[in-house]
Amino acid sequence: MIIELNEDNFDSEALSGLKVIEFYATWCMYCKKQRIELGELENSDIRIGIVDGDESPNLVKRYGIRAYPTFVILKDGEKIGQFSGFHTKAELLNRLMKYLQP
Repeated sequence: MIIELNEDNFDSEALSGLKVIEFYATWCMYCKKQRIELGELENSDIRIGIVDGDESPNLVKRYGIRAYPTFVILKDGEKIGQFSGFHTKAELLNRLMKYLQP
């Protein structure tokens, strides 16, 4: 499932359980390509949130985002991982596997 997050709903939606949050910008070409790859994971059990960095500057500052796209992995509200750049579906799954293990 992919859910659009912003400064109003972030804490209620993203701070429980394991979440993958992608910070993106609408003007970023890599982010547009990344959205296609994320779309292939939409029907998986992976809970994905997306944050428009231009619309949510306080979240960008809170998580120290310096490039787009950047992925932040949260577990019960604590950042347990972060990586940047475009990733194919297979690359994303490989990076996420260590966080998805119980």
